[in-house]
Formats: sequence, structure tokens, C-alpha cells
Amino acid sequence: MTEKRDIKSLIQQEETHLNNLLEPNDLKSFKGMVDELRDTWTKKQIFRTETEARISVLQDNRYPNNASKYWQCVREQSVFLENLMSLSFDYRRNEAKIKWLTKKVETETDEYKLENYKIDLDEKIYSKASMEAVAKDRMREINMWSKLKLEFNDGTFNDKNVNEHQLDTYHQVYLNKAKTLTSGSSQPEVFNVVGQLETIERVKKSGELKYDKKEEITFGKSKA
Repeated sequence: MTEKRDIKSLIQQEETHLNNLLEPNDLKSFKGMVDELRDTWTKKQIFRTETEARISVLQDNRYPNNASKYWQCVREQSVFLENLMSLSFDYRRNEAKIKWLTKKVETETDEYKLENYKIDLDEKIYSKASMEAVAKDRMREINMWSKLKLEFNDGTFNDKNVNEHQLDTYHQVYLNKAKTLTSGSSQPEVFNVVGQLETIERVKKSGELKYDKKEEITFGKSKA
């Protein structure tokens, strides 16, 4: 079975046309790198690694506890699911276009139209390979977020209602931000951090933010 993302044949197929685009020395260099370029295509990074997810996305100052890390994993995974579904529709349209162009190439008698159909078909075949590469890496990241969700979901927080952890989480986040303020911080920056921190502490003290048995947010006293 041919690997979905095998690009070598597409590269070699385009060599003839690159002859018109590249200088002879550049073309020779390109031909000598076909296997290397195929390797590059196969292992290139498209989306984030687990290292990037843990350090750049789930950084401790912004997501200081397991609850906030878990819910950010949910958001990230959701985005990748939506993008994967959109890509699936694009892929289906691309497949339909390939079928249509294949028939046009088989039946077209006008030389100019035939050449354009062939170019469009080659482009769509290349697009198909690109989409398959993107889909594979999107699925890898979806699996990665699933792994991280499982790791952070330690049973200490509500994993059905995102809002329930946020008051405590925001408190820690703005305590972290307050620590970074200096005499050189701008007035708007200080106003924003101090203002939100004071609001959070007031809300926590007043108890105005509550959760009922159905895990829905209520404000003020619960209804009898």
C-alpha cells in the first residue's frame, strides 16, 4: 500500500517542468536532493510538539493549577477537532475536483485546455498530499491533548463545568501578574492588574459567585 504522504513521486514528476523554471545547476542540485526532500517532507513539523504544549501553551504563570491546564487542553483539542473537520470537507472537494479533472484530461481535444487541465490536476494531487500531511499531524496533536487532559484530570476539580475553577485560578494568575509589576510598569498595566485582583478578592470574600447542584452559575443567594 502506498503511504498517503509519499511525496517523492510528485517531486520527480515535476522535475520536467522545473527544467523550465530553474537554472541548470539548480536543477541538478534539486534532482540530487529528491530523497532528502522527501525525508524533509515526511518529518517536518507542522503543529506543536508536546514540549511546546507544556512550556509555551500550558505555562505555569498563566495556568497555575491542574484545573486550568485541563480546561486549556479542552480548548486546544476542540480547535483542532474543528479544523480537522473543515479540512475533511476541503479534502472531499479536492477529491471531487481530481475526478472531474481526470475526466477532462481524458476527453479534452483542445491542446491549450488540455495543458491547463493537466496543470490543475497535478496541483490538486499535490494539494491532496499536503492535506493528508496536515490531517495526520492534526490528529497527532488531538491525541496529545487527550493524553495531557488525562494527566491533569486528577479528580480535584469539576471537569464538567469550566467556570467552577476560574475564580481561584484567576486569583492565582493575577497574584502572579502583580509580582511582575515594577516602578517602570505603565499606569494602564497597573490599573488593569490591581483592578482585577481587587475585584477577584472582593468576589471571593462576598461569596456572591456560587454554584448550584446542577453545576450552573448562580449569583447572590440561592433560591429556596
